[in-house]
Amino acid sequence: MSEEELAKDLGLLSALTIGIGTMIGAGIFVLPGVAAQEAGPIVVVSFVIGGMIAMVNALAVSELGTAMPKAGGGYYYINRALGPVFGSISGLGDWMGLAFASAFYCIGFGGYLTEMLQGTMFALPSIDLWLFVLTDIQLGALLAGVLFVGVNYIGAKETGGIQTVIVLLLLGILTVFAASGLLHFDWGTVFADGAAPFGYGEILPATALVFVSFLGYAKIATVAEELKNPGRNLPIAVIGSVAIVTVIYAVLVGLMVGIVPWHALSESTPVSQVSETTFAGLPLLDLVGVGAISFAALLATASSANASILSSARINFAMGRDKIISDELNEIHPRYATPYRSIALTGALIIVFIVALGQDLAVLATAASILHLIVYALMNLALIAFREADVPEYEPDFRVPFYPITPIVGATLSIGLIAFMDLHVIALSLAFVVGSVLWYFFYARGQTPVTGVLSDHVLERADEMPDAAVSAVEAASPDAAGPHRVMVPVSNPRTEGTLMNLATTIADQRDGIVHAVHIVQVPHQTTLDRGAEVVERIDAESSVLLQQARDRVGTDVEIETTTVVSHRSFEEIFDAARRYEADTVVMGWGEDRPWAAGSAQKPLDELTHNLPCDFFVLKERDFDTSRILLPTAGGPDSDLSAELARTLRDAAGSDVELLHVVGDEGEREAGETFLAEWAAAHDLEDAELTVEASDDVEEAIRLASADSTLLIIGATERGLLSRLVDRSLVFEVVDEVDCSVVLAERPTSRSLRERLVGRR
Repeated sequence: MSEEELAKDLGLLSALTIGIGTMIGAGIFVLPGVAAQEAGPIVVVSFVIGGMIAMVNALAVSELGTAMPKAGGGYYYINRALGPVFGSISGLGDWMGLAFASAFYCIGFGGYLTEMLQGTMFALPSIDLWLFVLTDIQLGALLAGVLFVGVNYIGAKETGGIQTVIVLLLLGILTVFAASGLLHFDWGTVFADGAAPFGYGEILPATALVFVSFLGYAKIATVAEELKNPGRNLPIAVIGSVAIVTVIYAVLVGLMVGIVPWHALSESTPVSQVSETTFAGLPLLDLVGVGAISFAALLATASSANASILSSARINFAMGRDKIISDELNEIHPRYATPYRSIALTGALIIVFIVALGQDLAVLATAASILHLIVYALMNLALIAFREADVPEYEPDFRVPFYPITPIVGATLSIGLIAFMDLHVIALSLAFVVGSVLWYFFYARGQTPVTGVLSDHVLERADEMPDAAVSAVEAASPDAAGPHRVMVPVSNPRTEGTLMNLATTIADQRDGIVHAVHIVQVPHQTTLDRGAEVVERIDAESSVLLQQARDRVGTDVEIETTTVVSHRSFEEIFDAARRYEADTVVMGWGEDRPWAAGSAQKPLDELTHNLPCDFFVLKERDFDTSRILLPTAGGPDSDLSAELARTLRDAAGSDVELLHVVGDEGEREAGETFLAEWAAAHDLEDAELTVEASDDVEEAIRLASADSTLLIIGATERGLLSRLVDRSLVFEVVDEVDCSVVLAERPTSRSLRERLVGRR
């Protein structure tokens, strides 16, 4: 069943609920009491100022989101615009900020859970450990953290419809709360000690504390591709959600400090405390109303925590694709089809933060705010970089007004607000920033191929730029080895046009080069020295023929040629890939090739070593890339298949269909959830999504490929020898379908035993 049409039907209301739902959480149900102790009744103004700063940043998010609707959020914009140094800061900072925010939301959940269970047999105790004491609220938060991490680990998530219901239910409960609160509001309570008992200078520090309440509106940009008329609806949803939430916060916090004196406002469950007063004496509402408020608080904090953990996995996927972090962190669980390592690591951080910092909500809130404010500041600078570099493909449907003043103000306000936070929290957050920079220079710099629009702009105009700017860009530029090298082993250069076409398409999209290796096999009876006598003649002929092949392809991609004489044609492919440091190998598959698949005697060298790089093996049947079918169940080989599908989509406008096969109809819903998440994580949101229920995976793929011109399929997780000897899924499918097939296989860390006999 395809979800493409449903995805295109997301309207303005759905987009608004995404933004509102991610912001209304522990921010309103917990922070008013904490912030009131910092600033007094004037804390209402702090929430309004926080909303105004978020509004300026929302303008930048709207422009970037309509310019790159398939992007992976703030990290993607910053990495592409400012380069991988700032990409590392934003990606790792956003990830850590989400961990702090999740811990904060869990503490909020724990507070209301503890209150609900008080006086019952299920009341949570405090635990006196050797080095510290865990309060009952922290214990509740730990239970919540484990629950939310577990939910994400096994793949459960809210659907869009449920999210809309949750948000509307929350707004309904809060509306009843506000209406009852108006009957008890007293200006005398507000001004009993003056509007600002600690001075008006505390407004901005309190703003810095409560800014965590406005995190999440940027999430709307991640579903821009699914919106009807995103050029109009996305800006309205982003800006509108911030405006609506700001008004809600101002009204509710204003009511709270006008009902309960600010100094008596609970620091853990202020909304429940106020509701006990507003609903007191009202038949039925005094019991049901307070219970509804507590239920709403649990619902809101749970939704926010779950969304934060889910978002952290998406960020890690994006960083893994760009090689900012090891993509091994994003390995897909064989049963649950989730990035279990990433989720488990994020969960461990959340638990550490709950245990170590859970008794000081201000630290969790401000640490999350600082790291996100840094990301928002960098997003504003990214917008300026895209505009000033005049990138041709940067064509936003919405443009921020008063450019460049607006993004400059947004960046300034975001960084400026950090100055009003506690120094020890600033130091803690900046330590993560410094750690991100060190991570880049000691790890990511040698891995990532991304340079960034700003770096390219400066280096292209080096003569016009200050020497200091050019030197700084050069010093921070990635030093990953050279351009992307696509190796094509050929047995007959006269007939390798299709392979060259595919290889040059991949190289062109990755700014790489093609290295055609003509492997000439000589019998074992002939010495290589003797065979080498003809290399010069063969090499010259190969160069001419391969140049003709490139001319037929019609591309400016650089092509290198090498001729190799060997006794072992199949094994030589792997040796050559290592020797020439290939990033990708594109090879043919057929009975007429000396390395034809299906021979178990030849690939001994490959069996005893990990694959040297990514491999694409093409079985050609009138090669056509117009309609691509990509079956997936997760895993590194499916990730590689997705990369090729994106490459062909971007280069040739290919239509892509994703297929996920489940065992029976009872698994269809889980399969649809997995496929939608997988498509979003691999920048294939525009693909047609199909979930088939069948106990015969091979037959399901064969039937689905009937209307396709190209099947891209990942190698199985079993060892290669097992696949070749008794023929596994991927090889049988290749023989049965009518279209061309590309087999994709990515290097893995399988042991020798696993590569020989497969996993058990």
